[in-house]
Amino acid sequence: MIKLVRFEVAAAAPPRLGILDEGSGDISDLAAAGITRLEPLLEGPDPAALLAALPVATLPRVALASVRLLPPVEQQEVWAAGVTYLRSKKARMEESDFSASAYDRVYEAPRPELFFKSLPSKVSGPGGPVGIRTDARWNVPEPELALVFSSKGRLAGFTAGNDMSSRDIEGENLLYLPQAKTYRHSCALGPFLVLGVSEEQVRGWPIAIEIHRGGQAVFQGETSVGRIKRTFTELRDYLFHSQEFPHGAVLLTGTGIIPPDEFTLEAGDRVKIRIGETGLLENPVVRV
Repeated sequence: MIKLVRFEVAAAAPPRLGILDEGSGDISDLAAAGITRLEPLLEGPDPAALLAALPVATLPRVALASVRLLPPVEQQEVWAAGVTYLRSKKARMEESDFSASAYDRVYEAPRPELFFKSLPSKVSGPGGPVGIRTDARWNVPEPELALVFSSKGRLAGFTAGNDMSSRDIEGENLLYLPQAKTYRHSCALGPFLVLGVSEEQVRGWPIAIEIHRGGQAVFQGETSVGRIKRTFTELRDYLFHSQEFPHGAVLLTGTGIIPPDEFTLEAGDRVKIRIGETGLLENPVVRV
């Protein structure tokens, strides 16, 4: 298993790639090995094997605490899958005024729900803001495993994601889904891109979320990647069907944690997400 990080050492400095050493808390800077961009690395036949063969001990190191972590995405489009957990299906049916049966049907259908989520330039990394719409009354985070694919559809790695959602807008009418899901600061990814693990291993990962307000936890939830109904191959096949992703793609795989109906995010909250080995994705909430 390799944990890849994308980072910058100073404001406006060129982004770098590194391998995390969890024992020391240091990052081995891959620039010295000629690896500066994520996309060419992930396009290779076996990125994890390539990185494992490097003389990492000879590479320059920087402390994880001294750098700014960036989202593990460069030019990849970010998409999302919906209603992949039974819990999500029930919540969507409860929130919907007119289209409850659509969620029931898509959960059982061969074809998954897929939708465009974010341009890479609009993705927040660890510490970056996530947004709640000013024209929505019911806003929630959605902690989701993210699959990172090469341009050819090969599953290259895994990271954590936050698929921010305005539940009242989506519930009012399914045709409002893009407004409920795709807006400024609606997506966060990171911090670590985990390579060299199998779907079987990842399905054993826990997913946990905490929301803090005024220094106190106001919501906590847990589930497991193993509760995702669809296989990663199945999701990949539908995402890439009749599509081209010349820079690769990131796919959020749906959420199995839904806060209670009376809960909504507020500006100033902090959302903390942990998914398996992907590290802590923490983001402050702002109004957009």
